[in-house]
Amino acid sequence: MAIETDQLSTERSVFREDFSTFYAREVRSVVGLAYILSGSRSGAEDLAQDAFLAAFRDWEKVGSFDSPGAWVRRVVSRRSVSFLRRRAAAAKALFRLRGESVVVPELTAESDHIWRAVRSLPKRQAQSIALRFVDGRSINEIAEILDCSENTVKTHLRRAKDTLARRLREER
Repeated sequence: MAIETDQLSTERSVFREDFSTFYAREVRSVVGLAYILSGSRSGAEDLAQDAFLAAFRDWEKVGSFDSPGAWVRRVVSRRSVSFLRRRAAAAKALFRLRGESVVVPELTAESDHIWRAVRSLPKRQAQSIALRFVDGRSINEIAEILDCSENTVKTHLRRAKDTLARRLREER
C-alpha cells in the first residue's frame, strides 16, 4: 500500500508545473485584479507580490491544488480589504499632517468614475465584479477564488450590477 501511495505522489509531482511557469502565466491578470481592487498601481504590485510570495513559500502544497491561480486570487482578494483599510488610514493621517490630498494614480475620467463606484460596493460585490469583468473569470472560478458557492457569486454580481446601474443612472 505504501508503494502505491508513493507512486501516486510521484506521478502527481511529475504533472505539477513549476512555480516560475505558473508565475509567468498568472502575474499579469493577478496584478490587474489587485489594481482594480486596490485602485493603486504600487498597491497592486505589492498585493500581487505578497500573494505570489505566499504561494512560493508553500508551493509544495499550493502547486498541488487543482487551481493554484484561484488560491493566489483568493489571497489578493482577502488582502485587498486590509490594504484599503491601511491606505485609507494613511491617507487620513497624511491629510491631517499636511493639509493636502493624497495623489491617486490617474485613470481616464470615465474609468476612474466607474471603478470608484465599484470600490464603494460591499467588498464581495466589488471583488466579484473585478474578477468577472477585469480578470475574465467564470462564475465557477470566482466561487473558488472567493471560497463561496456559485449562487452566492451570481447574487453578488446581480446586486452589484443593479446598484451600479441605479447609481450611474441617478448621476446622469
